[in-house]
Amino acid sequence: MALVIDTSLCVGCGACVGGCPNGALALENGVAAVDENVCVLCGVCVQNCPVGAIDIPRETNAPDTTAQHRDVWVFAQRSEGLAEVSLELTGLARRLADSKGQSVTALLGGGTEDEAAQLIAAGADRVILGTQPALAQMLEAPYTDWICRLAAEYKPEILLFGATPFGRSLAPCVAARLQTGLTADCSVLDIDGETGLLRQTRPAFGGNLMATIVTPHHRPQMATVRPGVMPLPAADAARQGQIVTDDAAVAPGLVELLQEVRDGGGSALQKAEVIVSVGRGIGQRKNMKLAEELAAKLGGVMGVSRPLVEMGWATQDRQIGQTGTAVAPRLLIACGISGAIQHLAGIAGAKTVVAVNTDPNAPIFGAADYKVVADAAETLRALIDALE
Repeated sequence: MALVIDTSLCVGCGACVGGCPNGALALENGVAAVDENVCVLCGVCVQNCPVGAIDIPRETNAPDTTAQHRDVWVFAQRSEGLAEVSLELTGLARRLADSKGQSVTALLGGGTEDEAAQLIAAGADRVILGTQPALAQMLEAPYTDWICRLAAEYKPEILLFGATPFGRSLAPCVAARLQTGLTADCSVLDIDGETGLLRQTRPAFGGNLMATIVTPHHRPQMATVRPGVMPLPAADAARQGQIVTDDAAVAPGLVELLQEVRDGGGSALQKAEVIVSVGRGIGQRKNMKLAEELAAKLGGVMGVSRPLVEMGWATQDRQIGQTGTAVAPRLLIACGISGAIQHLAGIAGAKTVVAVNTDPNAPIFGAADYKVVADAAETLRALIDALE
């Protein structure tokens, strides 16, 4: 594909030149011209042109095979057993598939039949259980080979991955091999009622807005979703499903894994039923001890917003938000947090949110069930006193 400029329509207004994020456009002799060595075909100029003089024609030689693809697939990652995000995605896949009248398949490499049964109880209709020794370790090469072979054979319409460190590494490999698109770190996935396409919503432009992305011309439609963003489905032990064993050879790994060193990271936040989180509105670093004390009394843990990590007041594993850990506690008490869109995306799964902020117009109040316009430190002290 290439950018095409109709010079007979161009009026030389310069709207495309000023809006090009890569500086690929310029006015030459009163009309727009493109440097194809710089242009990345982002399409911003197509939208900005007021007279419709710019276009990116799509190749039409290849037949449209999207109709051959159906069903929703989930990559079921294991991590000392079945990873919780695998069950979260299976529940999500069930809802997406039901809206299209399709089935759900989970890909479980190196797992057990008991783990396959958990996936069926969470909503899968079929589990493809890869028994190849190469799938016992989380290595990209064998998993890419395995998933792409199955995708070429069965032609799924949608393929979902957890946005874990391994999922974020594996999904792009699969997307590149299958020559399809991939939307990372989605916070919302749903089906467009008119087109039937997967609507993939994620923060964009540094988290300043939410962008909804679709993949109309390639299959499967692929997305990654962060752990904790989607609710954990209730297990239905009565559900019936098919377990298919696959032992066909896969490509060997490009590296040899000698040892795994596990870092708990944000796992405590992901599993917490109660979280007391604090932001810059806490005032002083010493006041963070109040949040830790309240969290301990409630049987929970303390989290922080991104600014406190950047200030060196807390470590990365404590950070909640789109660039930290997505959480879904029963109770979240947010103290002194303004509520940037990245942070709100990370707490979308919380069941009950209590927000404390001195600014009555703070964005956090838009996501709160209970709103307290007050000083964060004073409120924490009052809550601790009340519990004592």
